[in-house]
Amino acid sequence: MAIEPRQGTTRIAISAPAFANRLRLGESIAVSGTCLTALEMKPPIFYADLAAETLARTSLGFLKAGSVVNLELPTVAGAPLGGHIVQGHVDGRGQLVSFNPVDAKADPELTDWWLRVRVPENTRPYMVEKGSIAIEGISLTIATWDGDIVGVAILPHTRNVTNLHVLRAGDPLNIEADMMIKLAVDQKRPGSSFEVTLEYLLANGY
Repeated sequence: MAIEPRQGTTRIAISAPAFANRLRLGESIAVSGTCLTALEMKPPIFYADLAAETLARTSLGFLKAGSVVNLELPTVAGAPLGGHIVQGHVDGRGQLVSFNPVDAKADPELTDWWLRVRVPENTRPYMVEKGSIAIEGISLTIATWDGDIVGVAILPHTRNVTNLHVLRAGDPLNIEADMMIKLAVDQKRPGSSFEVTLEYLLANGY
């Protein structure tokens, strides 16, 4: 991949042999949990623009040529949902604290791993033990919540097929809080007129 600063925006080029020939102009694709719009396709490469807001809120501006990113196409309406709803609307940048195998003596590709991430301040009210969180676009379950750090159990398959296996302590991570928890918290704020109803849930695909 490559990043090219331009007047007004920054263009990102991503090599994606499994995706680039399926994309069409204007279609959405999640890059490490950030919803981007495909603007140009030259398989196996596709291009997208990053707005100033995207660079300020996500980890994409820290990427360098050769960086590994997670890619995901939108879920087709009516398709089974294998995790919680991830919108690709990154709330902020977290930081990888540690990522260690549970069994240090086992094959790294066969053992489960323990991931600890410091989440940004604006997402902390939405962290709930056993609640959902998206880290780099990966739908995960919060196993522990301690102050500003979430702990997450990572299966071998998840580690092996995502960019988690190439990240290091201190690396920035895209964090998206669970929309349902955000709605529930916001509903309780003084002056809020929003209410989570059955009609709202059905209309929004829950």
